[in-house]
Amino acid sequence: MTRSTSSSSPQGPSRRAVLRGAAVTGGALVAGAALGSVPARAAIEYDVVVIGAGAAGMTAALTAARRGLRTVVIEKAPTFGGSAARSGAGIWIPNNEVILAAGVPDTPAKAAAYLARVVGGTVPIERQQAFLAAGPAMLSFVMRNSPLRFRFMDGYSDYYPELPGGMPNGRSIEPAQLDGNLLGAELARLNGPYIPTPAGMVVHSADYKWLTLAAVNPKGLEVSAACLLRGTEAALRGEKPLTMGQSLAAGLRAGLLAAGVPVLLNTPMLDLIVESGRVTGVSTPSGPVSARRGVIIGSGGFEHNAAMRARFQRQPIGTSWTVGAEANTGDGIAAGERAGAALDLMDDAWWGPSIPLPGEPYFCLAERTLPGCILVNGNGVRFVNEGAPYSDVVHVMYDRNSATAPHIPAWLIVDQHYRNKYLFRDVAPLLPLPASWFAGGAAYKAWSIEQLAQQIGVPQAALRGTVSRFNGFAATGRDLDFRRGDSAYDRYYADPLVRPNPCLAPLWLPPFYAFRIVPGDLGTKGGMRTDARARVLRADGSVIPGLYAAGNASGAVMGHSYAGSGSTIGPAMTFGYVAANDLADTG
Repeated sequence: MTRSTSSSSPQGPSRRAVLRGAAVTGGALVAGAALGSVPARAAIEYDVVVIGAGAAGMTAALTAARRGLRTVVIEKAPTFGGSAARSGAGIWIPNNEVILAAGVPDTPAKAAAYLARVVGGTVPIERQQAFLAAGPAMLSFVMRNSPLRFRFMDGYSDYYPELPGGMPNGRSIEPAQLDGNLLGAELARLNGPYIPTPAGMVVHSADYKWLTLAAVNPKGLEVSAACLLRGTEAALRGEKPLTMGQSLAAGLRAGLLAAGVPVLLNTPMLDLIVESGRVTGVSTPSGPVSARRGVIIGSGGFEHNAAMRARFQRQPIGTSWTVGAEANTGDGIAAGERAGAALDLMDDAWWGPSIPLPGEPYFCLAERTLPGCILVNGNGVRFVNEGAPYSDVVHVMYDRNSATAPHIPAWLIVDQHYRNKYLFRDVAPLLPLPASWFAGGAAYKAWSIEQLAQQIGVPQAALRGTVSRFNGFAATGRDLDFRRGDSAYDRYYADPLVRPNPCLAPLWLPPFYAFRIVPGDLGTKGGMRTDARARVLRADGSVIPGLYAAGNASGAVMGHSYAGSGSTIGPAMTFGYVAANDLADTG
């Protein structure tokens, strides 16, 4: 089959094209979504059925449609976007046209050397090579066939920049600002963000580093003013500005509207339909949906499935510490397993130290890296470089957790000097923390280190000794225990005005605070085993005909590690693109 060409301009589809695509999708779909159900489609066949309207699924569907395949997206949630819509939407794809245009000195050889060192032997080299080869083409395709544009996250280091091929200035990109008006009424069905942007501001992921420092750094004030200016300008133009995951999900959805791809919300996949060993469609509450070429599962992970987490992952674990989309209950993975798929990396997740705040956990980034804080275990002792990549910190928590040396929960300790300077989650410096944090046991406050230790149940002398030792490191600028601040990655969320080490400052000013730290995650990273073409494999290495997987429904190409910001979304989109092209090329 020959590759079809897009009718959209190099700048993406026009508003008229998007609205025309919405009309093509059909009034029955819109009415069904509005009523919370979808009409039965038992008689309708497609070339490709995509499960999940997240980044992986929508990229796959857009690719399949633009390759001339009749495509449908089935999504069990009442919204589209999944976890991607909730995220900061960093995207890690080496050698893409955005970073090369920004002057990033990347090369295929550097990227291959770096990824191989990060991943190790847990992922076949063929899959690594497929990701690196297809990623740049995927991104260029998305920009040609949607309104999405991207920005280089200048300075956001790769997570291991000291490794061969690592980039201290980073490779990550994020979506540019997008006008939500492009989606018309469909905008109301966009999954909401994890943390809403402050009213009147337009904030990109790369801005948060500086917003955290706005009270103490002139660059922070400058970035805050720029965010306000963007918001004002957008309001004057009558726009509904979207950034980060909201921009990514909306932009992909706009591409699907322009391509005439229906997205059936409130439509769970009950199971795969298998005939003579080949996957030929899916069953839904409204009836079967046939797939002449194949099914691509991009339904996300299993972070909200307590039984699966208990089956595959280490204790303590549960569903209350994740920030992944609520609909991610492993349906696609379970269906694949029933069809004979082998599973990989089910014990792992895109971990991050998190505070179990009332209502929803908070995934800590800057807070544990800024100077003036430490992480301690249940014995009151530091156990890790607080500024290390977030998944690494949680791996250490699990690896070292024991009855005699509990590491879950751990404790983030800060002083009032720290609270006077830095934004904490969305609480401005000097402002009191919400009372509910203390009432719920997520935070504690005391006027001495010893009193704080007593409140959180750690040995008083040990915590005092840990703080004293750390304060000595802060004075010299060298963390002799865990080398915090040695890596360019450690310093990304640090305070550049603190000397001699921007990651280290003493804890000295009462009151002191302790925040409960648990192993949270952005989602699970284990799923169906796939090959370099995104085809799902059985345990013996044979291919399940007609079945493909991408994103967190598949075993991550990053293995047990994390190359840089966007190592979830970048490969998810890439293997969605790979799967759809393989279906188009081999059908």
